[in-house]
Amino acid sequence: MTYLSPVMMNSEAAPTLGYNAVMNDLDRITFDPNVMGGRACIRGMRVTVGMVVGLIAAGHSTDQILAAYPYLQREDVEQSLRYAAWLTQQRDLPLVAS
Repeated sequence: MTYLSPVMMNSEAAPTLGYNAVMNDLDRITFDPNVMGGRACIRGMRVTVGMVVGLIAAGHSTDQILAAYPYLQREDVEQSLRYAAWLTQQRDLPLVAS
């Protein structure tokens, strides 16, 4: 049985949630230590994924976001949500002293 991740629905590597497979699919999500402290941004701009996801969480529609930020594109919002969804699937494991 094959399970599809909501993050990778459009990718041939759908069952894979590895970092490289996800980030290759999310080509609009960028990281630069000189832009917004290295946080996940959209296409190298000073617009963070967190800001976009926060706007969606606050009840704003994609169309409202695009109207307020005309330099963003629909795919930017979609990839921001897919990246956030992928992050929630990650597990943090406690370090145990040996």
